[in-house]
Amino acid sequence: MKNAIGIIGGMGPMASQLFYKMVTEHTVAEKDQDHINLVILSDASMPDRTGAILAGEYEGPYNQMLEDAKILENLGCKGIAITCNTAHFFADMIADKIGIPILHMIKGTAAAVAEECPGGKVGIMATDGTVQTGLYQKALTEQGMEPFTPCEEIQKEVMHQIYDRIKNGQNYDAESWKKIEAEYKAAGCSKVLLACTELSVIKADEGLEDWYVDPMDTLARLVIAAAGKEYK
Repeated sequence: MKNAIGIIGGMGPMASQLFYKMVTEHTVAEKDQDHINLVILSDASMPDRTGAILAGEYEGPYNQMLEDAKILENLGCKGIAITCNTAHFFADMIADKIGIPILHMIKGTAAAVAEECPGGKVGIMATDGTVQTGLYQKALTEQGMEPFTPCEEIQKEVMHQIYDRIKNGQNYDAESWKKIEAEYKAAGCSKVLLACTELSVIKADEGLEDWYVDPMDTLARLVIAAAGKEYK
């Protein structure tokens, strides 16, 4: 299969199917053959990334992600996209262990937001694991932005949305979301990054305003460009 891009997904499965839809809908194409060749490896058995980071036990996700990446490399993929923000902590660890590039959702998102609102304050809505790694904080700071993370109480509400609702196969909690949104608005955020793919599902399902930035959209743009196609 020529010019294929590999996708490591399944973290969670709803986000992976949303990402495939994004890439398909945003690729300029007049027929099936104009679309991108993708190899989607939906690894739902990947150990929980946040749990591993918080416990300092990296071996499980690291080894499994490296194995998945090598499978995609051996299948002839020219690049890899990972549809999980927290997993980029491990993606950075394996990048030099494979011979094809990882299309970096976090760095790409920080660069895109910096173009939209240079020097602004940007909220990070993410898992405890992603927040603790500082991946987005570092990427935003390097782009001249001011990162913002919520207080402990609101961070618990974010985790509730991710783990108790979307990962649990339920719709988002609207009352909880109002509390979360109020925190970021009170902080004066120019934009808020939905830096967990379960939150991307909420944006798609609920039609959230463009104040919320979905890093999966940035990743879709990176995948389309890497395949030599045009984004629409």
